[in-house]
Amino acid sequence: MSYRSQVDSSQLSAATATQRRVTPALLALSCIGFVASAGSATAQDAAAEEGQGNRLGGVTVTDTAIDESYNRTDSASPKLMAPLLDTPRSVTVISRELIENRGLVSLTDVLRVTPGVTLGAGEGGTPVGDRAFVRGYEASTDIQIDGLRDVARFSHEIFNLESVELIKGAGGALAGRGSTGGSINLVTKTPKAGDFIAVAGTVGTDETKRLTADINQQLSDSIAVRVNLMGHDADVAGRDVSKVSRWGIAPSIIFGLGGPTRATASYLHLATDDLPDFGLPFNASGSLVTPPKVRRENFYGFANRDFRKTVADVGTLWLEQDLGTQITLRNATRVVRTTNEYILTRPSFTGTNTASVNRDLRSSNRLAKGILNQTDLRGRFNTGGIEHAFIGGVEYSKERIYARTAWTEVAGQPAYPTPLLNPDPYSQFRALQKVPPAVAADPTRFVTKAAFLFDTISLSNQLDINLGLRYDDYKATSSGGATAHSKFWNYQAGVVYKPVEYGSIYASFSTSSNPSGETEGQSGGADGAAGGGVGGGRANLDPERAKSYELGTKWDLFDQQLSLTAAIFRTEKTNARANDPVSGTIQLIGHNRVQGFEISATGNITPAWDIVAGYTYLDAKLIDDAQAPATSNNGNVLKFVAPHSFSIWTTYDVTPDFNLGGGVNYVGRRFVNDDNTLRFNPYARFDLTASYKVSDNLDLRLNIQNLTDKTIFDASHVGLFAVVAPGRSALFSASLRY
Repeated sequence: MSYRSQVDSSQLSAATATQRRVTPALLALSCIGFVASAGSATAQDAAAEEGQGNRLGGVTVTDTAIDESYNRTDSASPKLMAPLLDTPRSVTVISRELIENRGLVSLTDVLRVTPGVTLGAGEGGTPVGDRAFVRGYEASTDIQIDGLRDVARFSHEIFNLESVELIKGAGGALAGRGSTGGSINLVTKTPKAGDFIAVAGTVGTDETKRLTADINQQLSDSIAVRVNLMGHDADVAGRDVSKVSRWGIAPSIIFGLGGPTRATASYLHLATDDLPDFGLPFNASGSLVTPPKVRRENFYGFANRDFRKTVADVGTLWLEQDLGTQITLRNATRVVRTTNEYILTRPSFTGTNTASVNRDLRSSNRLAKGILNQTDLRGRFNTGGIEHAFIGGVEYSKERIYARTAWTEVAGQPAYPTPLLNPDPYSQFRALQKVPPAVAADPTRFVTKAAFLFDTISLSNQLDINLGLRYDDYKATSSGGATAHSKFWNYQAGVVYKPVEYGSIYASFSTSSNPSGETEGQSGGADGAAGGGVGGGRANLDPERAKSYELGTKWDLFDQQLSLTAAIFRTEKTNARANDPVSGTIQLIGHNRVQGFEISATGNITPAWDIVAGYTYLDAKLIDDAQAPATSNNGNVLKFVAPHSFSIWTTYDVTPDFNLGGGVNYVGRRFVNDDNTLRFNPYARFDLTASYKVSDNLDLRLNIQNLTDKTIFDASHVGLFAVVAPGRSALFSASLRY
């Protein structure tokens, strides 16, 4: 078989706040235009001198190496050594083409339309940022960028991504700590051979303005550079006051392109400046089981006070050396610095009074720093006619999370609630003061030392065995000095049988570990009712352990143009953290499990007809919370998890230049508290698209999202509020490629 080797003041005015949010994005738009123009001129001059490319109207057109298919037959993760057809676990790859055609602009957008994934909300202790639940278990700390663990918590953009990969099932061997339901891998854009420039602009309803540029230049036979830029500014569809504004730049360079010795350096700077909100108030001492029926547009925060600013700086250096034709040695070093500061208003009710809404301050100011280094050796060899595709390596990471000076309300001042039916976003609010953290100079610290080894063994053309293991020496120390030091192994094993070359049947087993401290300062969600921090008696606990079993089949039809998959699975924790009612301490005495099945189809039914479809059923249950029968939630559904989720997106080339498409995304009922007394009702969201190819260089596209303007609730935190998803929007995009 063939394997791939691989504010300061409370008197801040609305006008000033708006200007502060918009300016960075507008500056970024100006920069993009300048760089794109300069890059275009450079590309034309270089091509004219070298006599390369096809001339169209004085512009050199080169191959941008864009794959227009939604289907992907391989993962970008080097730890998945075989093609996806021969990989014994479920892997969903959301391609850049699908992301662009659907008009998605953030990781949250992508995950919202992915079956088997639901969303949660941050607040204060759980910081605001991307919070996904994969196969019923929280994955907010299981996000990776190019296979290396992401640090801290912020909202990811897609302008510099080639794809988003969901590697499902317990993934401790693949990703390290956490990864109970799976992990999310963000695959970034890297320099390529050849020259191309792609510029895309979007305008739309809700004052949407977005501009991106993707510029790749090959400077010599062995050196290439690539720069991606983005500016985005918009109101939130269907919401009053709320805004999003961000800009980013991601340059990268490769030395040794196509040669045996390669060095790739990349950098990402992403800055956001938003006016976000927590949506609608919810829980009123049991008098409501769903969010109140009010205008979806109602904004219960303070427009002149609330904000969220984040900055992410990520620098990575990859060094690779081919040791002959079969073996590659690689070293990766990443340095990360992120900040996440916000003042938000949490709307809630007092008791059963639903006429008036409390507006509670939620504030955070966090700085995260990290350095990660991974060295691995990968390749192929034969032993007695048996082929091995392997990767082994070591990993070291050091992370620091600092609680910085944040905000609190001045004591003794009156509260300013607002009416439920007619809230006033511009009313008076309590004066604010900055308060330093309790332990100003003492961060939360994480140190990981790990080693891993994977081997895909090809016993014949029809039978493969996949084995993997990882050892972690993990230490977490809270800002208060509590320490959790854990050493643990994780395993995976799978067998793949191929009755025909284009089809496979597989069975797999894998484990994961959730040590204390992995979500320090955050609540545990479905990954442990007692939370994942170090404090509160968790310092001396062993990790939670999960086991996953999966049986599935994969088929690549129509010359690998259409991939069909199906799998049944079960993930179980028998030692989840829970409060012991006898001792009053946290012990590993809880039990929960998620089981279900999923099916999917991705690719081309005909050369003119593309489809991405999937359905996931999740039976997510709390088996035992170790509480007395009178207070127990045994048998309840794990919160935030939808038993049924379904998505289909399809496009058809009516003519070679004109394409129509659309889709529906369905998410079933979700409970948002452990008692299962508060819920979000099922919803179906319909999207449409139409595109026209004006020329080989210019494409026009119209996207209508949430066609029926359905009120959709994305997430909650502890049932006190309901985050509202965007309403109907229309986006018009023009994409120019040279």
